[in-house]
Amino acid sequence: MSNEKAIRLRINGRDERIAVPAHRTLLEALRELGHVEVKCGCEKGDCGACAVLIDGMAIDSCLTLAWMAENRDITTVAGMGTAQEPHPLQKAFIECGAVQCGYCTPGLIIAAQSLINENATPTDDDIRLALSGNLCRCTGYGKVFDAVRDASVAMLEAGDAR
Repeated sequence: MSNEKAIRLRINGRDERIAVPAHRTLLEALRELGHVEVKCGCEKGDCGACAVLIDGMAIDSCLTLAWMAENRDITTVAGMGTAQEPHPLQKAFIECGAVQCGYCTPGLIIAAQSLINENATPTDDDIRLALSGNLCRCTGYGKVFDAVRDASVAMLEAGDAR
């Protein structure tokens, strides 16, 4: 007798099915489904590397059980843009030099998008608070803040921010 339940996850606009036990985290399920852009960092909610958007709000997928995300819209950084057509946040991170080792970058971009979803014109204090759950040991955050500011302006001008 299996203790797994088949669930439907809507990831980056596509429906995917997976059988998971009740204790499987969303991080584990996403990685099992091949979404390696969702990074496995601390597995206790301290680093933000595993952040995804659920219904537009950033969550740490390591702290969320997979079944809790069933039938909700999950967006990973790969669902935001492509190499050919990057999302304004992805483009700004590159142009501002906010990417060094890159491990934390997906989580930082997700957190920034969540912020912009709620506040199209964030202040530095807003950005600082929104990114406070994301650990980066390479950048010093200055260029990350520049990227978020630049992207929020670009998105507002393009009508992509709320």
